[in-house]
Amino acid sequence: MAAESTPLALPVLPLDDEVVLPGMVVPLDLSDSEVRAAVEAAQAAATSEPGKPRVLLVPRIDGTYAATGVLGTVEQVGRLADGDPGALIRGRDRVRIGAGTTGPGAALWVEGTRIEETVPDRSPGSPFRPGKGDPYPGQVAELVTEYKALATAWLRKRGAWQVVDRVQAIDDVSALADNSGYSPFLSTEQKLALLETADPVARLKLATQQLRDHLAEQDVAESIAKDVQDGVDKQQREFLLRRQLEAVRKELRELNGEQEGEESDDYRSRVEAADLPEKVREAALKEVDKLERSSDQSPEGSWIRTWLDTVLEMPWNERTEDAYDIQGARAVLDAEHAGLTDVKERITEYLAVRKRRAERGLGVVGGRRGGAVLALVGPPGVGKTSLGESVAHAMGRRFVRVALGGVRDEAEIRGHRRTYVGALPGRIVRAVKEAGSMNPVVLLDEIDKVGSDFRGDPSAALLEVLDPAQNHTFRDHYLEVELDLSDVVFLATANVLEAIPEALADRMDIVRLDGYTEDEKVVIARDHLLPRQLERAGLATDEVTLDEGALRRLAGEYTREAGVRALERSIARLLRKVAAQHELGERELPLTVGDGDLRALIGRPHHVPESAQEPAERRTAVPGVATGLAVTGAGGDVLYVEASLADPETGAAGLTLTGQLGDVMKESAQIALSFLRSHGAELELPVGDLKERGAHIHFPAGAVPKDGPSAGVTMTTALASLLSGRLVRTDVAMTGEVSLTGRVLPIGGVKQKLLAAHRAGITTVIIPKRNEPDLDDVPAHVLDGLDVHAVTDVRQVLELALSPATNGAAPEVPVAV
Repeated sequence: MAAESTPLALPVLPLDDEVVLPGMVVPLDLSDSEVRAAVEAAQAAATSEPGKPRVLLVPRIDGTYAATGVLGTVEQVGRLADGDPGALIRGRDRVRIGAGTTGPGAALWVEGTRIEETVPDRSPGSPFRPGKGDPYPGQVAELVTEYKALATAWLRKRGAWQVVDRVQAIDDVSALADNSGYSPFLSTEQKLALLETADPVARLKLATQQLRDHLAEQDVAESIAKDVQDGVDKQQREFLLRRQLEAVRKELRELNGEQEGEESDDYRSRVEAADLPEKVREAALKEVDKLERSSDQSPEGSWIRTWLDTVLEMPWNERTEDAYDIQGARAVLDAEHAGLTDVKERITEYLAVRKRRAERGLGVVGGRRGGAVLALVGPPGVGKTSLGESVAHAMGRRFVRVALGGVRDEAEIRGHRRTYVGALPGRIVRAVKEAGSMNPVVLLDEIDKVGSDFRGDPSAALLEVLDPAQNHTFRDHYLEVELDLSDVVFLATANVLEAIPEALADRMDIVRLDGYTEDEKVVIARDHLLPRQLERAGLATDEVTLDEGALRRLAGEYTREAGVRALERSIARLLRKVAAQHELGERELPLTVGDGDLRALIGRPHHVPESAQEPAERRTAVPGVATGLAVTGAGGDVLYVEASLADPETGAAGLTLTGQLGDVMKESAQIALSFLRSHGAELELPVGDLKERGAHIHFPAGAVPKDGPSAGVTMTTALASLLSGRLVRTDVAMTGEVSLTGRVLPIGGVKQKLLAAHRAGITTVIIPKRNEPDLDDVPAHVLDGLDVHAVTDVRQVLELALSPATNGAAPEVPVAV
């Protein structure tokens, strides 16, 4: 408790942002004019009054004087440690500041009232005995003990052992509380609060709370500092150990006679210097940490090094600039490939769209780029594989080929897990790495030849690769990081579309290459095949010349195929023969080869058109033989159907089928037989023979499996020819499915079948009426050479295909020109 006494007149000594409590002894610099004026005024007043000079120490916070000050006595005036004049002043009592007054000197004088404090009295039986009216009779001793314990703990941390003894010796509650004014961690506001608290017990509680809060903050700060120091020590220790490890490895290399490792061995610096995506960089640095912790003898180290080498070799941010010269790209395609209009138009459309997207800033939409997935489906030798390289050339991109024929392991596409010995990334990742850019043209060759077994289904793994909605986040099992394939142009090649799984085919843009006409083959042979084979045979372009007649005969009679591989082999064989004869001195160069020279050089033709043969040699020279059209893996082809009746005495009634036929084709033969039996009278056919004698239908080339419904009209025509004795016209070929009522139903592969008929010298073709729109896909010059009849009923087929009856004599068959 506190009480106020008589007023005092004292000079004011202002303390800027500083507080002095009673009991404190502080040195003050007399070079400050206000301090010097106050001390001089106090000294002048002391000459008239006994005792030491007295001043009023008043805190001045932001230019504002506090309402409470401290009565201080000037203990000594002299020099400070730095040589400046100073005074030593001791704080005595708290003073409540009143009004201003007058006094000697230049200082500011005020009236003040000393605040008298009432503290608990001490007695022999108890450490403290509360005074009259003290509200803390039993807790003061505990408060004093707690404060001393806290102060002792803080002082011991600072190593101030002498101060500990002095604090322990203080028994007065007020002096103990004011002793906290020496604490450097207290702010000016906290010290001012202690100064303005007159009750000593309340002041001690406040000082205890302030000390307790500071020790808690100090514990937290020490904990943080310890954690930081531990981290720094760990980094320093790790750095030191790494340097020691490098030194040990260097000594081992020198001991083994190895050269000092280059910078490429430092995977950490290589990863940090590489231009990698953020997630890939994080994964690579984790692997580097594992590598640095593993020993050189650990097998895991070699796995990590191989993985890091693969990641660092990937062209994560490398892309080639697309050539947006649309006309130039089309010119490149036309120069390198003849025909193939559909695929050329598709590539031109793709480039035009890419150009417009780039001009409008739509290069990346939703994380996906504008890649493409095309499937080139067609027979062998039409240029599917070489077309991929031409597409890359036209687009200005790098080209890489991935052969999928016979692949049966799913890991070939997605890669092996790194836990396997000899693990490698999949073929897709290796293709991108080989290309050196993230936007190459990747040719997936023979995608229809992919198999499946206990090791998985590679075609199922290709679903993500070839899906434009998914392949921007393709994840290889070996890399285990996302790889963006959305900017890759995938070209898949296949011979048979039906062999591709439906889900995979649905993800690709199908472009059909149905083969070349004879005119296109002549152009390809003249512009591409002949120059290449001349170079391979070591002949100059002016030494051997093949005229157009020779090339046309090579394409028409020596080869019969959808593509040009056999044609190129024939040209190569011819040039080898010329080169050999020249070396033997049997032939002089230069030489021009005409169509009449071919037999002497490479032998007789292998494929003579049916219409060019003598009537007695033709396949259809006897009743019961009809010419059909079919589609195989090698393109369109001409198919002959032969029918015969068994001797009624030796053969059983019924239908016999030979030629390795499928179930659908067998059903078509049964339908043809049933139609003729039920409509024979209408067609003026002796159907009684079909009831009494067995019918036999044979398809030549029996080693080749055959199936499909499109030979229905051909079998019906062959049986009708056999029963009527009328020959089937040599220049007529047909295709179409037949129904029990005689309807001719649509079939597929019209373009390939018409190309095959044109190659075989057929001049008249019968197709279903509903296939008439398919004629738009057939080249115009092929249609000009064919007389195409679109029919709806098998009766129309018989009327067109069968020659008129001629009293048993062989009918006159027109020869195709």
